[in-house]
Amino acid sequence: MAESIVFFNKDAIIIKAPKKSSRVLRLIVLVFSMVFGVYICSICFKQINIQTKNTFLDVEVIERPCYKTFIDRSQIPFLHYPNPKTFKRSECARNPVRLFAILSMQRSGSGWFETLLNSHINVSSNGEIFGQKSRRNNISSIIITLDSVYNLDWLTSSSKNECSAAIGFKWMLNQGLMEHPKEIVDYFNDKGVSVIFLLRRNMLRRLVSILANSYDKNARILNGIHVSHVHSHEEASKLSKYKPMINTASLTFDLKEMETTAMKALEFFNGTRHMILYYEDLIKNPSKMIQVQDFLKIPRMELTSQQIKIHKGALSEHIKNWVDVNKTLYGTSYEKFLQADY
Repeated sequence: MAESIVFFNKDAIIIKAPKKSSRVLRLIVLVFSMVFGVYICSICFKQINIQTKNTFLDVEVIERPCYKTFIDRSQIPFLHYPNPKTFKRSECARNPVRLFAILSMQRSGSGWFETLLNSHINVSSNGEIFGQKSRRNNISSIIITLDSVYNLDWLTSSSKNECSAAIGFKWMLNQGLMEHPKEIVDYFNDKGVSVIFLLRRNMLRRLVSILANSYDKNARILNGIHVSHVHSHEEASKLSKYKPMINTASLTFDLKEMETTAMKALEFFNGTRHMILYYEDLIKNPSKMIQVQDFLKIPRMELTSQQIKIHKGALSEHIKNWVDVNKTLYGTSYEKFLQADY
């Protein structure tokens, strides 16, 4: 298009640029910008595509526990939210679980005590899990077993599974416990495990129960079946008729060994969160179970057991050579065991 020429006077001439040429220039710049933008986007897309193909990120979503506002913050180390492999906790997944272990000795009332605990709707105590030697061959096998129990993957008839508020078991002192005290104390403290010592003051009564139970393993008094615990007075009466003969030559030594073992356990595990409970106190005062429930921070309930005590009354009625036993212990620190304690 021809340029426009405007005459103002004879001496001045103004030449105006054509309007269409400026529009073309703007169009060229716009097209260039678009092409350049597409080019840049294609390069970025290729880089993202290559990185996606070569790199995979394993992202794990971890749910944080939802602590209720009324929970004492000092108790948080003792609150657990297990994620079992064998089942889903469903609506109970956000309910905290407390861990415990009952440390005791055979024939100290631990079976009866455990049935009392298991009568609580929110408690699962899984019995004597370390009675099987393969589970306590070394500290590694012990830890594996503990992890399984406390992750709710140890299924027994006592398991309440998804809605348990407290989970534990009973552990006899002669089942690997005293061989690895440091490692087990560290585990208990790291996991926030609460320890309940259930001991017997009168070791002479315990000895009677041990000997009678050992005899029944072979004699099988009740219909050819050996039982460690009974659920009727008739069964208890039949078993209590056997009176063991106690070796008086080693009696004081045996009683001393029992006491020493118990004292060592108290010393080894003194650094844990624990309570000490004596069988005799529990027999005389069943309300002691309220203290246990408070210790485990579980709702108070009336606890019951179907087990019946076998050896009742004076010890003189349950020891065959009572006169010799009385003579051996009279005047010693164990004379107190001769007296009726409940």
